[in-house]
Amino acid sequence: MSATSGRVHDLVGVGIGPFNLGLACLADPLDLDAVFLDSADAFRWHQGMMIEGATIQVPFLADLVTMADPTSPFSFLNYLKECGRLYPFYIRESFYPLRAEYDAYCRWASERLDTLRWGRRVTGIVYEAYDDCYLVHAVDVDDGSVEVYRARHIVLGTGTEPSVPPPLAGLPGPIVHSADYLHRRSEIVGAESIALIGSGQSAAEIYRDLLESVDEHEYRLDWITRSPRFFPMEYAKLTLEMTSPEYTDHFHGLPLALRERLGRDQRGLYKGISGDLIDEIYDTLYRKSAARPVSTTLLTDTELVAAEWRADVSEFALRLRHAQLGEEYDWGAEVVVLATGYTPRVPVFLDPVRDRVDWDPLGRLAVARDYSIDGGRMFVQNAEEHTHGLTAPDLGFGAWRNSSILASIVGTEVYPIERRIAFQQFGVPQGAREVVRAR
Repeated sequence: MSATSGRVHDLVGVGIGPFNLGLACLADPLDLDAVFLDSADAFRWHQGMMIEGATIQVPFLADLVTMADPTSPFSFLNYLKECGRLYPFYIRESFYPLRAEYDAYCRWASERLDTLRWGRRVTGIVYEAYDDCYLVHAVDVDDGSVEVYRARHIVLGTGTEPSVPPPLAGLPGPIVHSADYLHRRSEIVGAESIALIGSGQSAAEIYRDLLESVDEHEYRLDWITRSPRFFPMEYAKLTLEMTSPEYTDHFHGLPLALRERLGRDQRGLYKGISGDLIDEIYDTLYRKSAARPVSTTLLTDTELVAAEWRADVSEFALRLRHAQLGEEYDWGAEVVVLATGYTPRVPVFLDPVRDRVDWDPLGRLAVARDYSIDGGRMFVQNAEEHTHGLTAPDLGFGAWRNSSILASIVGTEVYPIERRIAFQQFGVPQGAREVVRAR
């Protein structure tokens, strides 16, 4: 059974993660007919990584709305006030909310919006020339009925998917991505040997958590990373200016090949480990080693190049390569835990409108500076790292992007957009003399 409404929404959001949830909050007080769809039954954010004590890596000002509208009732500070936790947060004197606290805040905001439609799985988007609008087809996951939403504008916030290294893709055996870490932790700690693969904050949080239990459960714990060292995330203020509109403008205007290289080179700016956590891991190793040797190995500059599951001994055979030495060797583990991040995905429901969407030479979405992918009617959230750089996944830049998207939809800047916030110049400055293009 299908239900199609003749009503044409100004905006239909697909996916309700933090970015589209922030968009819903900012759209709520406007004269805007908006609706947001998600297949989940409620808001959930990285449930598999709600490790006790873990914090988000951006200050509380990087909430759903504050950087666009500090007066919004959907701010993190208002959430704390309503929960009676504002003074404890103040006394704590930390800019960084607990990860579980941020998730609870987002759920609190979602429960105050009547524009969210949970349990709707989008199956297709088509263009209707007669009304000059998009038709968003969605299935009610509870009863299987089909709903069709007409939209002048669409904002895709469908997120990313767990990344699995090619040598492990499709292998049997216990391979656990960080997205499912807490859900399968009891299985992990029951093994005799654990190999953790990854280099960023999630890898470090999992390692710290497993390290605390290494004596109790008596397993061997190995941390394997391609990084030449366990590097801290860079928080220098002039470096943080790269999460700015000016740098995003600069990055977006670069040739594709240069953007690709910079994207690889800049991963350490936002995919490193907090310095405090690195120190905490060292202190834990030191404390435990005072009593007896710690059953752990930390392997840097080491890449997984091949793997197989040996069912007869219930163990993975991992072929590792040390980059500096150019030497390969075998390593065993009963369980492999992946903290290898996430990769962008292009939803299959876009197939009916592929000819209306812009694509780059590598088959990815060619995202315009205003975050549109079709000339100004369909926008994306956190699918533009290859075109906009490191601001794409940054929670702190989400409100700025949403302000820009809403300005495109409404036709005016409802939330003033700060276009110049950096002290430094990222390209050739105005007034430069005798500019010569390098060959």
